[in-house]
Amino acid sequence: MPQENVQVNNTASVFGRIASDFVFSHEVYGEGFLNFYLEIFRLSEASDILPVTISERLLAGEGYEIGTLVHITGQVRSYNSYVEADRKNKLVLTVFARDIEVCADDANVNPNEIYLNGYICKAPIYRTTPFGREIADILLAVNRSYNKSDYIPCIAWGRNARFAGRLSVGDNIRIFGRMQSRTYQKRLDEDHVVDKIAYEVSVSKVELVRDEAEESEMTIRPE
Repeated sequence: MPQENVQVNNTASVFGRIASDFVFSHEVYGEGFLNFYLEIFRLSEASDILPVTISERLLAGEGYEIGTLVHITGQVRSYNSYVEADRKNKLVLTVFARDIEVCADDANVNPNEIYLNGYICKAPIYRTTPFGREIADILLAVNRSYNKSDYIPCIAWGRNARFAGRLSVGDNIRIFGRMQSRTYQKRLDEDHVVDKIAYEVSVSKVELVRDEAEESEMTIRPE
């Protein structure tokens, strides 16, 4: 698939403060990549702490330190990481940075904007909370170059959840939303509970794409 098509299928724009040191991740053809965390504030005054992967070449000559306010554009990427304690692979999400710039506090930038165009690769799970709130979990496969795909968990609410619950494996959909971090507890046994962090795309709008010739068949907008 041409690179320009991949860019259209998967775009991320995040704006926040650098919240950790840069740690070496891996090297590809002599180019080193680093991981760090970015803190993005919500309107509710809560914040999301998101993992970011960035080329060391993008950081050359700039003073990117903890607390620096930056705007990053790129893509949402996924990879499998083996967890020794669980003895299984875990799907890990990261924002893969293609550009970064230092910003002022009053920068007029949407703090967290994600767009994905992909295919449902697992039957959506629709449920309601004890308080009657509707939720649906979606696993979206988004094509990447070199016949690779990113598998991105998404969560929909309300009418979006009801709509997503009627979708099927193989459906092509477009998703607009934001990437979020969520803390939950996992019970290891009767005496041990550990805190875990999940990353997912919270859906604000979803469109069902019937075929390449159609713009969309349905659009569900935020309530």
